[in-house]
Amino acid sequence: MLRKDVGYAGAIPLQALVGSAHAMSGGRNIMVSLTDDPMKKTLLMFIVMLFSINAHAQCTAGSVALRQSLDKATAAVRDAFSRGDAAMVGRLHSPNVIKYFGGNNVIVGRDAVEKGARDWFKQSKVEFVGNTVENTCFIGNIAIQTVVFSIKTTPRSGGAPSIGRGRSMVIYVQDKSSPTGWLTLREIAQEAPPVTPSDSVR
Repeated sequence: MLRKDVGYAGAIPLQALVGSAHAMSGGRNIMVSLTDDPMKKTLLMFIVMLFSINAHAQCTAGSVALRQSLDKATAAVRDAFSRGDAAMVGRLHSPNVIKYFGGNNVIVGRDAVEKGARDWFKQSKVEFVGNTVENTCFIGNIAIQTVVFSIKTTPRSGGAPSIGRGRSMVIYVQDKSSPTGWLTLREIAQEAPPVTPSDSVR
């Protein structure tokens, strides 16, 4: 049975989020919430600081070439998940990446991201089956993008697949060391909005 939506009670399943499998233990379905999350405030402060670095800096839609390069970079992340390539998932993240998934669930560093992905892939086949871009903003060599995603997780043990949904804001930075030219620097995730027909998994 496919789980189209988890509903919202202030939380979404952790397995719907990048690098989450290592946090699943004891057979418990760990829930992630941003309610009363100090990390949320920290990231919001970071974004405010980012926008105030240069009083003349403007958030733009970027050139066609810039948008296409970012699209290719985000597609590479999703492709790495579909192929179960934890090493590539790690390479597409900054060594200084921080991911905020609610409460004390914070993933710090490229190695932690790669380990989380590898553990997850050992247990399940993971596929992005939905990725709707809501907003993209470019400031110099930085891109800030908000998406609504759907991830299908199929246990390798033969259990029924499930689909988890969420909304994430990701800060990317251009970096020549990346296979795609972009690295994930920060990410924060929260509950997804209600499912619409266009979000349905076919």
